[in-house]
Amino acid sequence: MIAKLSGLLDSTGLDWAIIDVGGVGYMVAASARTLRRLGSPGNAVSVLTDMWVSEDKIALYGFADAEERDWFRLLTTVQGVGAKVALNLLSALSTDELTGSIAAQDKTSLCRADGVGPKLAARILNELKDKVAQFALSTPVSLPQKGGAAAPAPGGTAVADAVSALVNLGYRRLEAFTAVNAAQQKLGPEASMSDLIRTGLKELSQ
Repeated sequence: MIAKLSGLLDSTGLDWAIIDVGGVGYMVAASARTLRRLGSPGNAVSVLTDMWVSEDKIALYGFADAEERDWFRLLTTVQGVGAKVALNLLSALSTDELTGSIAAQDKTSLCRADGVGPKLAARILNELKDKVAQFALSTPVSLPQKGGAAAPAPGGTAVADAVSALVNLGYRRLEAFTAVNAAQQKLGPEASMSDLIRTGLKELSQ
């Protein structure tokens, strides 16, 4: 099992990179975001990897950080989401945007990725809505507005949107409102929506 590669970046393509490790070139498939972080050929680079073995091939998938790798693993648990589609999603949306899109049940944002249509987007939202909380607890969250743009909302709107996000995750509205209200009391009236969601989830987990 190859879990990490460190070496020199040999070359890159649209969705792959070759990393020279001690004179051996390893080809890894990667998202556009990871490829941008690797930079130019000749750079010293390090990527986390997932190795997939099938009857006809062995494939390596590379990630700039553990968060992206974990999202790749989570996305590929959804029926119809293979490695290529998962990388397309990670190319089109940041991990924060994925968290927010799933919390908001926003199909439009997911459909920005190549190979993701409305039916597959709906399946992703349905299958992952109960699992996204673990990511929201550890990372800042930005819920997308209509049209796919992600932006935090101030004041009372932040509270309403945070409550809505928790309801979309399966919590009852009263539970969500109580948790977000407690979060705002801890964080203050200027707390962002992402902070309210994260702290609200912690309240609900106690």
